[in-house]
This record gives sequence, structure tokens and C-alpha cells, in this order.
Amino acid sequence: MGAGHSHGGSGHAGGRHRWRLATAFGMVGAFFVVELVFGLLSGSLALISDAGHMAADVVALGAALAATRIATRPDRTGLRTYGSYRAEIFASGLTVLIMLGVSVYVVVEALRRVGERVDVEAGPMLVVGALGLLINVASIMLLRGGSKESLNVKGAYYEVIADAAGSVGVIAAGLLVTTTGQTWWDTAVALAIGAFVAVRAVILGREVLHVLGQHVPAGMDVDDIVGDLAAVPGVVDVHDLHVWTLTSGMNVATAHLVVAADANPQAVLDRARDVMRDNHHLEHATLQVEARPTKECTESTW
Repeated sequence: MGAGHSHGGSGHAGGRHRWRLATAFGMVGAFFVVELVFGLLSGSLALISDAGHMAADVVALGAALAATRIATRPDRTGLRTYGSYRAEIFASGLTVLIMLGVSVYVVVEALRRVGERVDVEAGPMLVVGALGLLINVASIMLLRGGSKESLNVKGAYYEVIADAAGSVGVIAAGLLVTTTGQTWWDTAVALAIGAFVAVRAVILGREVLHVLGQHVPAGMDVDDIVGDLAAVPGVVDVHDLHVWTLTSGMNVATAHLVVAADANPQAVLDRARDVMRDNHHLEHATLQVEARPTKECTESTW
């Protein structure tokens, strides 16, 4: 058997962007306290809902930060042969649950207020909403650099984007309450924030389930991989091909290659590994060479 164990020497995707998560965590955590206090003082549901979402940001960023530490920590138990890289995916899943929880809370609270006369102070809403938007924009700029490489960072990035939308909503609600004198605008905007957060959560949740379900990584075609391996000189058949994502930026594969009797097995392995790495960016591919399909392969049902 042959395996490529290198990850390109660039390091773990989430670990490379840990400083971004740490900086965003500090800024968002500090602002959460400010927004919650002013939300309670002003009586604004839009402000309280955005503070709730900011709390979700704090937890999500904290979990993402912890996950990057766990994921890059070497395993000394000998029990985790793939390391702890999946910690990032579980952190992303926690972010999804938090976002959905905040959405449900906001919608329930908004519906409870329907028909009630609620006093809302628009001044604090505008000031805190504007400050929150600045914090969120700064966090977005920080996290955007790592969101395309790490699903963990992407989860935090989505959280902050959703919270930026919440800050915009708070500002809009404050302006509408001030200009119209109608406090129901506060409830309407809160519902819109809740819906936006829920949609983002569903999008991220699908990506998390895609990884946990060990689906073929996005952008890859199994038939193309089989075709490229079959085209390697000396290979007469390819079977038992499995491709999945371990964590962000780490796609792995296994396959059995049946080689011709006159072929050099080592040469076939070397060429096949090159094909997996160069054509499909699969740097960790475990390949088994067979003179003919084994009994275990032909009898396997999966």
C-alpha cells in the first residue's frame, strides 16, 4: 500500500487564522455587554435580539477558537489516528445550533409582543446599533481572509455577518420609531433579523452535515478520479474508491488499484499518488495495489 501523508506544509487551515478569531472574540465579547445593558434599559426588542445574537457570536467565536487549539494539538493517546481535526466541524455545528436558538427566541418574543403597547427608546438604539455595526464590520474584515479555507472560521464569519445585519436592523428600527412614532417597527425588524439568522444557519448547517456525512468534497467528481487513476500505466481496474473531507482544507481518499502482471507496483503507486495530488488536490491518499481483486473486495457490500 502507499499513502501520501503531507498536507502541503502550509499547516492546518483553522490554526493559521487563529489570531483572527482571537481578535474578533475580544471585540465582540466587549461589545456584547454594552449592547445587552442598553437593550434592557431602552426596552428595544431589536436591540435585545441583536444582543442575544451577539452572545451567540461570543460563544461561537470562543468555540471556534478552542477548536483550532484542539485540532492542532498532537494526539498522545494513540486512539485518534486522524488527530482531533474534526473538533472544528463540531464547533461549526454548535454555531448552527446557537444561531437557530437565537432565531427561535426572537420570533417567539416578537409574536408575544404583537398587540401590546411597548415603550421603546430610539436614541440608545441608534447609538448602540451604529457602534455594533462598526465592531461587526471590523470583525468581518478580519475573518473574511480565513472563511474560504476553514469551515470553522466560515461559521464564525457567518455569525458576524448575521450580526452586522442585525446592527443595520437596529439602526433602521431606531430611525423608523423616531420618524413614525410607531414602536411596532422594533418588533418587525426583530422578526426580520431572526429570519435572516435562521437562513444563514441552515446554509452553514448543510455544509457541516456534508462533512460529517463523509460526502464527496464539493467540486470533486468521483468518476473523474476513477478515470484518471485508470489511465495510469499498468492499472487495469480501480475499485473501493472513497473520498471525503476530514476537516476544512483536508480531503482524504482511499482506493484499490488492480495492476497488470508485468507492471511495476511501486511505479504505479508513485504515479497514482502524483495524479491524486496534482489533478485532484488529494495529498493524503491511501492506495492499495492488487494483482487481482481480492476475495474481500468482491464480497464487500459497501
